[in-house]
Amino acid sequence: MTDATFAQTRNPLVSLNRWRARNVNKINVVIGGIIFVIVSTMSLDAMPPARFRLDAGPFLAAPLMVKVHAGAAVTAFLVGVILLTGVKGNLMHRALGYGWVVAMATTAISSFMLFGPIGSFFSLIHVLSAWTLIVLPMGIAAARRHNVRAHAQRMTGVFIGGMLIAGLFTFLPGRLMWSLFFKT
Repeated sequence: MTDATFAQTRNPLVSLNRWRARNVNKINVVIGGIIFVIVSTMSLDAMPPARFRLDAGPFLAAPLMVKVHAGAAVTAFLVGVILLTGVKGNLMHRALGYGWVVAMATTAISSFMLFGPIGSFFSLIHVLSAWTLIVLPMGIAAARRHNVRAHAQRMTGVFIGGMLIAGLFTFLPGRLMWSLFFKT
């Protein structure tokens, strides 16, 4: 081992950057969860106590675009879980992967046709939708170049950011998903 290599492995900043690069998705989930807890706590403080109940009425009364968006999101979530937990690189992974990309793109595009909970056109979730539409083609390109690591990072990042974090924020008080599961 040369002195430069030894010094580089002992440098705490290099070690921190390596750890951060390996755990970027976990870090994003934790940060998204913390933000969700803060925002939902602030929202719940201004509302009467909520009780759990399942009511499909608000969803059935929602416009068609909301139903398309929710259907694509549920499909993308389920297929994404199968892809992340299953065998990688085979024909089934490739076929499900293209279906997942279509479902994710449909979810992201349809989100631009939906209004926010306070009547505003765009919300912070739309930033994740735009990011999803940018990163999806980059993940496909990485797979076609056989750059497995870049493909895995991009697609896992899209799943975590576009499905888990954005999906979590759809459960904030006052939004449709909140009204499906909770009554105030």
